[in-house]
Amino acid sequence: MSPRLRLVPSALERTPDRPGPGPVPPQVLRSLDLAVMRRVESLIPGEHLTPQVGAGTDLAMIRPYHPGDDVRHIDWNVTARMHEPHVRVHVGERALTCWLLIDVSASMSFGTADRRKADVAEGVALTVGHVATRRGNRLGVVAFGDGDPRVLKPRQGRLGLLGLLSELRREPAADGAGGTSVGGAVTHAAALARARGLVVVVSDFRGASDWEGPLRTLRGRHGVMAVEIRDPREQELTPMGDVWVVDPETGRQVQVNTSRRKVRERFAAAAAEERDEVAAALRRAGADHVVLFTQGDWLRDFAHHLRRGEATVHAGGATSRAAVAARLKREPTDPEPAA
Repeated sequence: MSPRLRLVPSALERTPDRPGPGPVPPQVLRSLDLAVMRRVESLIPGEHLTPQVGAGTDLAMIRPYHPGDDVRHIDWNVTARMHEPHVRVHVGERALTCWLLIDVSASMSFGTADRRKADVAEGVALTVGHVATRRGNRLGVVAFGDGDPRVLKPRQGRLGLLGLLSELRREPAADGAGGTSVGGAVTHAAALARARGLVVVVSDFRGASDWEGPLRTLRGRHGVMAVEIRDPREQELTPMGDVWVVDPETGRQVQVNTSRRKVRERFAAAAAEERDEVAAALRRAGADHVVLFTQGDWLRDFAHHLRRGEATVHAGGATSRAAVAARLKREPTDPEPAA
């Protein structure tokens, strides 16, 4: 079992402008661990050795070459001795490789409620990272939205978490850094994620809608979860007179008279339609879509979504954070070593 993760950095690192994701109780982490692992259990052979073969590091057998076999797996030493092409067949990987795609664009620094979108993204990343680095599983990170994507190669346990934490220490991109290309990040991750696993995309999905096709292609091989983060003020205008609305990524500015009711209604309708289009595109791509807000308890909503998905498979009921914590207190849990 991996060492206990301190999910909330020290208070000195938190300011009113960067409040952080808030506390994450260990009981809820264990609940999410069970829910995530059960939802992706079909992606990997399991935690124990099986006769299944596939992409891996352990050799299962060497057999004669058959038409259609990958020529990269030919064992040339055996081929030379037997005077007949032979290929190496490996034992399928037992560990799950999880790729976390984090949006670090300028729009993620926006937040008018309890926290910024970047703070919610940080909490989701740490929660998924805690689950993804247990039982020998590996975590890879792709940070995108401020230039070329930055890649942290998959690592196990504490190394994977430390790499994630170092990436989360970075502030979102400065205003005017350019638009976000979620599709570019997904395409980049698809080229890196060769072993079948889980890909979690954490973004506000604002900007160019270039991601549906790449996401559908990625979904053909991996489990995909799309975590969309919203702020209430992105969906409605407050009557404040003439205001300048600025796109933090492109720097484009538009003057809007928010005192006019029709303007506010048109804005709300257009914003709702745009979010509906995002949700429809994610459904068409086959991604598991969850929406989290900067207002309220994002962790409760995230846990509820995962537990609801688990209930669909295991005929259980959706469970709130309090109920999950209460149930886990009644069940024996593995002791955690000191940090």
